[in-house]
Amino acid sequence: MTQLPQAPSAPSASPTSDDAIHTQIATELGVKAWQVKAAVELLDGGSTVPFIARYRKEATGTLDDTQLRELDERLRYLRELADRRRAVLEAIDAQGQLTPELKKAILAADTKSRLEDIYLPFKSKRRTKAQIAREAGLEPLADSLLKRPDLDPEREAGKYLNPEHAVTDAAAALAGARSILVERVAQDPDLAADLRERLWAQGRMVSRVKKGKESDGQKFADYFEFAQAPAGMPSHRVLALLRGEKDGVLELDLAEADPQDDAALAAARTRYESAVARCLGVADRGRPADSWLIQTAQVAWRSRLLSRLTADLRGRMFAAAEDEAVRVFAANLRDVLLAAPAGNRATLGLDPGLRTGVKVAVVDGTGKVVATDTVYPHAPLRKWDEALATLVRLARQHAVELVAIGNGTASRETDKLAAELIKRLQEVDRKPQKLVVSEAGASVYSASALAAAELPGMDVSLRGAVSIARRLQDPLAELVKIDPKSIGVGQYQHDVTASKLDRSLDAVVEDCVNAVGVDVNTASPALLSRVAGVGPLLSENIVAYRNEHGPFARRTDLKKVPRLGAKAFEQCAGFLRITGGAEPLDASSVHPESYAVARKIRAAAGSAPASSLDLRDFVDETFGLPTVQDILSELDKPGRDPRPAFAAATFSDGIEKISDLKPGMVLEGTVTNVAAFGAFVDVGVHQDGLVHVSAMANRFVSDPREVVKSGQVVRVKVLEADPDRKRISLTLRLDDEPAAGRAGRGRTGGNPQNPGRGREQGGGREQGGGPARKAPSPGRSPAAPAPAKKEAPLNTAMAEALRKAGLGK
Repeated sequence: MTQLPQAPSAPSASPTSDDAIHTQIATELGVKAWQVKAAVELLDGGSTVPFIARYRKEATGTLDDTQLRELDERLRYLRELADRRRAVLEAIDAQGQLTPELKKAILAADTKSRLEDIYLPFKSKRRTKAQIAREAGLEPLADSLLKRPDLDPEREAGKYLNPEHAVTDAAAALAGARSILVERVAQDPDLAADLRERLWAQGRMVSRVKKGKESDGQKFADYFEFAQAPAGMPSHRVLALLRGEKDGVLELDLAEADPQDDAALAAARTRYESAVARCLGVADRGRPADSWLIQTAQVAWRSRLLSRLTADLRGRMFAAAEDEAVRVFAANLRDVLLAAPAGNRATLGLDPGLRTGVKVAVVDGTGKVVATDTVYPHAPLRKWDEALATLVRLARQHAVELVAIGNGTASRETDKLAAELIKRLQEVDRKPQKLVVSEAGASVYSASALAAAELPGMDVSLRGAVSIARRLQDPLAELVKIDPKSIGVGQYQHDVTASKLDRSLDAVVEDCVNAVGVDVNTASPALLSRVAGVGPLLSENIVAYRNEHGPFARRTDLKKVPRLGAKAFEQCAGFLRITGGAEPLDASSVHPESYAVARKIRAAAGSAPASSLDLRDFVDETFGLPTVQDILSELDKPGRDPRPAFAAATFSDGIEKISDLKPGMVLEGTVTNVAAFGAFVDVGVHQDGLVHVSAMANRFVSDPREVVKSGQVVRVKVLEADPDRKRISLTLRLDDEPAAGRAGRGRTGGNPQNPGRGREQGGGREQGGGPARKAPSPGRSPAAPAPAKKEAPLNTAMAEALRKAGLGK
């Protein structure tokens, strides 16, 4: 067993240096240490990630925004680790226990868990059984038996009786000695690290249903009897298990092996106990104390180490699952925010409803509200003709080009109304285009202070229709007004750390806004606040100055805005656009600090295309080749929008409800959300279908976003549809056989090249709770081929995942 030296030493030295942190991050990111150092200096100096990524490429060696975000996260972690390392060194030194060897081990600890393993024996804690035993003078007994197993435990223990400390017989003395050895071995950092990794790879996280919860917890039925190794468990499954435990349905535990295989479990337990015994330096050789020492190792494993490592690995599982859930959420949010804008086209927004009616709002090409109304075409009033007449009048009066329909209650019925509207108009008017738009978060926006300020005097119920119309025109400009968590593209968002999720989503919004750029003369305060270097206060000041003095004529006029100083101007100027102003370059992404270079390039080009120039002619000590290349690209296509061209799925005529779907149909649809296990697609039947990850390509797909993104228009084939359960199974592989021709595969959307992927297990999608999906039987590998089919095809992971709990329509 590793013994920590006890001799005191000089006071602790400084923790790991900044250079070492830079080197570690550089190694992890696969870049140079100087690049990391430069980026850290810029971040510490108040520069934002979008500004560094776009306008300081020479300084960082062209690190992009993704690398910079990862760098920033790791920098935060490693600095926290350094602070904790410093505190640990000071605490141990104050106890007079800091040895050179211990200090070296602390400085070498590269994770928080490793550092806490080392610090564990020195933590201030309540008096333990081991401490009480030491106070009773029993530590020499423990050491004697450990060093000389040939001693008789009972006889040796009789020498250490101490009635004043309630040690009145040999049994009490041996119990105290055992507590000392158990605590000693449990605090060995190397042993803990070794066993932790073994459990991570070879152990089993086990869940069972609590007695009496079978009926109430049916959405977790797949986990009523479940076991799987912690390593590699999908994030949604981990979060589903933890949600089930939190809801009081499941009991979770960590076992050394498959709990249903008694022989395997016993053998695994013996291996762990043997590892503890080796750490203590004991073995059963038939000596008098060997049996007692082996029992001590068993007690150490079962009563201390296993419970501690279980807590550690649960935390590790959650951290990994949380990271993945946040990553998926952030990726989906990025796709939604950067979805193609329909542009400056007059739009009729329809917020569907039954009893409360369909709320109507018309916005012009600039997003200004020009008309509102409420119509009642559906039950119970059924004023169809009256509603249609109102919509025809508004569409003609305001030259409507687009009809945006919210995807909430009565969406399908309202879509029929819009279709009838278009039929009425196309005979004598320009035919508008109708699209179903996600209304996630529209109600949140409607009731917000921002909506009240933007739409004063308008009824709250009508603001949702305005938001629906505007988010079709420009998804980014409208969705930034809504809390990212309300946009509806995440998994288990209520189960992850709020601050971590908020930080990630805020970073995505910031990166998207700055990638597109913002018109400073038309942008809302919400949009301006997301520009690098601006924030909520300056955004309000910019709008107030704009309202008082009129539109900005030049970027340099921003310096006149109260509290917008030189640093803020440096950060935001390149991302704010002024169209039709005094300086043409103000409409581009060229930063004002680079205008001289841009003019030089433009003058050299003359009437020739800028791409014909030799870029090296414009490089100097201030502006390197990356900046010159960016300027050249911008001059070639000034004010270019990085978002794709606008396109919309065309829903098939006569396909309006799930019962209209037949296996084998090929349809066009829009991806509404991407999860770790697949993608959900709206095919126009008021219920999204699931394309499981195994049905996305004729190859292994580890991440569905390799194939599709939220908002993408795709062609899918219907594999199965169950109207009663509102479940639709789709495939992107158009040569897949529908359900009738697939008997024997034992799953929906199975992949013949990777049969195990057809039965994805784990927790479902959620906002406010998601269903569990079919899990493997305990001990069965999730990648093992499915057995012969014993149930209806839709009773599978994909079908279960279609219970979309708040994210669907």
